[in-house]
Amino acid sequence: MSGNYVINIGRQLGSGGKEIGEKLAARLGINFYDKELINLASEESGLCKEFFEKAVIRHLAAERSCVFVGRCADYILREHPRCANVFISASKEDRIARLCSMHHIDAEAAEEMMEKADKRRSEYYNYYSYKTWGAAATYHLCIDSSSLGIEETVRFIEEFVVKKLQLV
Repeated sequence: MSGNYVINIGRQLGSGGKEIGEKLAARLGINFYDKELINLASEESGLCKEFFEKAVIRHLAAERSCVFVGRCADYILREHPRCANVFISASKEDRIARLCSMHHIDAEAAEEMMEKADKRRSEYYNYYSYKTWGAAATYHLCIDSSSLGIEETVRFIEEFVVKKLQLV
């Protein structure tokens, strides 16, 4: 684990957090993990999803440098010596526009989807981590992807991570 580092990304639905995480991992040449990949492994194991997520996340972080999106990874890896915890938000308008485009739905459906997902994420995170989802004090960096756009947000986070974790 000596040289390994992890970047944990929390995000609002529609903020581009998953895309940002994927691009950041690609730029840094490290692995990317999100709910889908972890759930797939959990289903194949037959173990309780919550237990399995913790075990997998800890195992992966000990084995290699990686980016995790969601799954309370920042809390699970709170003892990891080299991690950066980032929360990505975006303006309501940008989030709705992104969801409309991605899911081919109208603004009303996108707003409803956004509210339900954020409520679910908040409840999940607050329950499992005993912290507050989206609260600045919970993360090393909070950023609004609407301000810079996806590509520049990726670059900004990369620069922050390189400095914070002294990767150069």
